[in-house]
Amino acid sequence: MDSGETSYRKYLDGDDNGLVEIIRDYKDGLILYLNGITGNISSAEEIMEETFFKIAVKKPVFKGKSSFKTWLYSIGRNAAIDAMRKDSRISSFPIDNYTDIADEENIELEYLKEEQKIMLHKALGNLSPDYRQVLYLTYFEEFSIDETAVIMKKNKKQINNLLYRAKQSLRNELERGGFVYERL
Repeated sequence: MDSGETSYRKYLDGDDNGLVEIIRDYKDGLILYLNGITGNISSAEEIMEETFFKIAVKKPVFKGKSSFKTWLYSIGRNAAIDAMRKDSRISSFPIDNYTDIADEENIELEYLKEEQKIMLHKALGNLSPDYRQVLYLTYFEEFSIDETAVIMKKNKKQINNLLYRAKQSLRNELERGGFVYERL
């Protein structure tokens, strides 16, 4: 059992600290993942809260067919899709509002790194939601292809194809912006 499953079982057995542990361990990653779906950090935070509310109140059964994290992210993805259906529009919040340049000895190097991050985030923002999701789940959250397939409700071959096309699309977006990243 991973710690999420252990914490969830503690919560189901009446220990509220189990839910606190789950929220502490998974909220940041879940918000970032949901932001990739919605394109809006405020919406992502609300959906994250709704996801935890669902597991706290409805107490769905975790069957252990996947990791706890995969199961939790699936619930979050479904909540995001439901929220987007309700809103019927997706708004975006400019990434420029979140940029901070660290004040360190080598300011120029830090500035260049930050610019690369901004370019990457902007390029990701220009990709289709499925491409953003598959890249985020695979590279930022380090889910396996199988786990990503469960979360996105696709089969393994579809995820591999989607991942390939997403990397190609990201490469094209980055090159259009004048940035070439050799390891894509």
